[in-house]
Amino acid sequence: MTMSTGWYLRRLSRMGPQEVGGRVGDAVRRRRWRSARPDCPRVTGARFTAVLPAGTTAAVPPDAVKRLVAEADRLMAGHGGYFGVDRDDLTDPDWWYDPKTGRRAPWGYAFDVPYRNEEAVGDIKQIWELSRHQYLTVLAAAYAVTGDERYAERVAEHLRSWWAANAPLRGVHWTSGIELGIRLLSWVWIRRLLDGWPGAAGLFEGNPVALRQIWHHQRWLAAFPSRGSSANNHVIAEAAGQFAAACAFGWFPSSARWRAEALRSLERHLRGNTFASGLNRELATEYHGLVLELGLAAVAEADAAGVPVPATVRLVLLRMTDALAAVVDGRLRPPRQGDADDGHGLVVDGPGSDRWGSLLATGDAVFGRLAWWPEVTGTDVRTPLLAALIRPYAENGAAPAVTRPASRPTHFADAGMTILRGPAEIWCRCDGGPHGFLSIAAHAHADALSVEVRHDGVDVLADPGTYCYHGQPEWRRYFRSTLGHNTLQWDDADQSVSGGPFLWTRHARSRVLVADASGASDGGTARWCAEHDGYQGVVHRRRVELTAASRELRVVDEVSGERGPVRLAFHLGPAIAAELVENRAALSWTRDGEERSAVLDLPGQLTWRAHRGESDPPLGWYSAGFGRKEPTTTLVGTGFADGAEGFTTVLRFRG
Repeated sequence: MTMSTGWYLRRLSRMGPQEVGGRVGDAVRRRRWRSARPDCPRVTGARFTAVLPAGTTAAVPPDAVKRLVAEADRLMAGHGGYFGVDRDDLTDPDWWYDPKTGRRAPWGYAFDVPYRNEEAVGDIKQIWELSRHQYLTVLAAAYAVTGDERYAERVAEHLRSWWAANAPLRGVHWTSGIELGIRLLSWVWIRRLLDGWPGAAGLFEGNPVALRQIWHHQRWLAAFPSRGSSANNHVIAEAAGQFAAACAFGWFPSSARWRAEALRSLERHLRGNTFASGLNRELATEYHGLVLELGLAAVAEADAAGVPVPATVRLVLLRMTDALAAVVDGRLRPPRQGDADDGHGLVVDGPGSDRWGSLLATGDAVFGRLAWWPEVTGTDVRTPLLAALIRPYAENGAAPAVTRPASRPTHFADAGMTILRGPAEIWCRCDGGPHGFLSIAAHAHADALSVEVRHDGVDVLADPGTYCYHGQPEWRRYFRSTLGHNTLQWDDADQSVSGGPFLWTRHARSRVLVADASGASDGGTARWCAEHDGYQGVVHRRRVELTAASRELRVVDEVSGERGPVRLAFHLGPAIAAELVENRAALSWTRDGEERSAVLDLPGQLTWRAHRGESDPPLGWYSAGFGRKEPTTTLVGTGFADGAEGFTTVLRFRG
């Protein structure tokens, strides 16, 4: 995917004067760095002191150790997988190779590499992911819990290979700040986890090549922070990585300045990226997880190094953790909202460790769980490691007293998210919030007034997900389109106007009119109502009612304004089998060996068709993770709205 002149003009239109000035300065600096690349200052007597307290690894639960070692052994055998692509070349990886397209990124000055152009570079996510070195943190963690030096030696071999192949400012791995920030955080943890290995000091502080790489990474991040309309989760990753490295690898003349600047940026942007309710402003749940992981990792480095952190940093992380505990379903699955690219801040676990359960377990250790929090029954490696470094909130004298929710929140007014809950773990997310974050709303979807419904953790009315970012524009458009969500489309248009794969030029404005989620808890009815203005001259209003006694969800859509064609879509989860007869769909699925069923009565004014796995154009797909998609059933009703009556949909759960 290459960007046209029109895209650059649209992108420029979403920037303010300060951002434009900063980007002009960045362009000048990039030109100057092409020929003026100073070398790392000489370092003598460097020591790594940010080690884990004695006995930390002994606290890792045995089943978490078992999963970690199994994954480490798989990696040692050369096997791994990223974004739906299996790899068997990880014993000696080619750092610039994309196994998905078979292409290899070109060599050259970093800022000349057209990394968005898949024809020239390959799938950039495939190339970048391995070089985040989070698979090396897994191997390093396996060494830490077993003492098996094979893992440490493989880590050292791969780091030396990467450093040799990726000289500073050369190639595709020096083009994006989020990649540099996460890579630095990985290196800090690799050094920490390898501390008992005799070769650790010679690999890092005693190695001029490593010192040069660490210095150039931090110099790059100090020079090219994400700015203005791009200051979303990327700037958090940049600041967290810079801060972590400046704390743990504080061996350079600029380390104190880098540390102070990164901490100021982290504090400012954590606040700016988070609603007062604790939800992430991008309204893309996986980025809530990424930012929370990065923030916790940064605080761990601060406490390990004895660096004071503003109280607001811990307070934001506490609110983010409480918000996460509030929105997950009975299986600890959060909403599938907005973009998701499987990005993690710190990885030290094998598959089978639940990301969200891990974050709640860490939150329990650091902040203390509230009585209404869901129980976490799984185990993980990361929680005891972070908990060993981070001072508990209650023991931190600088932490302000804070009033936390006495009962589980159901409505987040600033984020426009409402969670309706019914018996037998009926869970319904209603979306009446802003269209993403900042002027470009990069990770938003055109999903105003969409609903997402689960039964005991199974997607019944599903948010289809993300699937891809670059290289496949027709799929990118579909997965973030209005038709690609459980909401109403008017006149074949999206509610918000896209200007590119990470750019929206007009944002639908939504407002919640009613949010009373309490009724269903005592056998009554929970109610929600919201509207949006994305269709210019036409207002779409939706009412949702969840009645506990009848286990019934009722959705009423009304369109006021001129008469026009509508399409109403309901995307079923991949586990759901559907039999559509006229305007009634019989739904069935299996959960833990038990047969479940429901009936979906659809508006009779519309003509209904079931679509599954269609590609021209795309319709009827579900993406469980980035780079992966599978056919699922989407029910689409077509007809006309004239404002005379609404469209009523009723979902009844049986048994």
